[in-house]
Amino acid sequence: MNYRSLGRTGVMVSELCLGCMNFGLSTPHREGMDIIDCAINAGINFFDTANVYGRGASEEVVGNALQRNNKRERIVLATKVHGQMDDDDILSGGNNRRHIIQQCEASLRRLQTDYIDLYQLHRPNPDIPIDETLRALDDLITAGKVRYIGSSSFPSWRVMESLWVAKELGLNRFVSEQPPYHLLDRSIEREMIPMAQSYGIAIIPWSPLARGFLSGKYKRGEAIPGDSRFGSDSGRGAAFQRRRDQHFTDLGFDVLDAVQEIAAEKGVSSSQIALAWVNSKPGITAPIIGPRTMAHLDDNLSALEVELNADDHARLDAVAEPERATVPYYHGSMVNFKPNDHAWL
Repeated sequence: MNYRSLGRTGVMVSELCLGCMNFGLSTPHREGMDIIDCAINAGINFFDTANVYGRGASEEVVGNALQRNNKRERIVLATKVHGQMDDDDILSGGNNRRHIIQQCEASLRRLQTDYIDLYQLHRPNPDIPIDETLRALDDLITAGKVRYIGSSSFPSWRVMESLWVAKELGLNRFVSEQPPYHLLDRSIEREMIPMAQSYGIAIIPWSPLARGFLSGKYKRGEAIPGDSRFGSDSGRGAAFQRRRDQHFTDLGFDVLDAVQEIAAEKGVSSSQIALAWVNSKPGITAPIIGPRTMAHLDDNLSALEVELNADDHARLDAVAEPERATVPYYHGSMVNFKPNDHAWL
């Protein structure tokens, strides 16, 4: 396992970040704890979760695991705030001071810790002035409850706005951004990555396997398995269908075909190629893996042994053009999403 600096902080984090979204949901509580133990043993010291994942269930699994193994001090623990935590309470979402401070206290209880290493805004909130949000986050740092702050799925200009406001007001600034990044959406290469490299912002990509599409489990022209992430759309609405259909196009499968061809040549899985590609790109700190099972974790860890050469990159660039979004993942205007939206985060 290699380690990289979390932006300009000097805090060293593993080159893979363990995403804990499935724990307590599709991954049973105890299995999630076991996956956490195995990830630590493999050298992963960077965990990411959010209060909205299972309305606290994921944070509870992480907290229980770190209590059981007594390795909290070895972990850079990240969680997120923004999403609505109560369908019937209009105050239970957003990036306002009241919600941020209330939810930080709740996350600390679930995680069974005195501090959060990296507290991130899960989405931008255009209705709330960024100075209110930053002042609340700065107060949490001053109180010792948060060490560093960051953002997720912010467009580049909003990250820059936050840096400017923090400088003007003498507040702690964002040290990281968590954007979507994979072979189907390379849009952060246009502005986000160059900006992050210039200003010392860590890039922690989410969904490096494009919600599992690049794992190779789906076949062109075949029915989508009902138990998969793109399976039954019963009760999931038009937005789910639209996002799903964006993946299952000729362009999407052209990218997947190239991934599978390279994987076959190297004798590895498609997901390992897709993950190794993200991990090899300039400016990337630590892609977030989201294993649902122990087998998924093993597969993801093996991606660290995969090396892509110049020819491999050229072949992938030919079907997934640099800076292009074959399937746009950015939902920068989405605010107050609800817990059952987590499958698309």
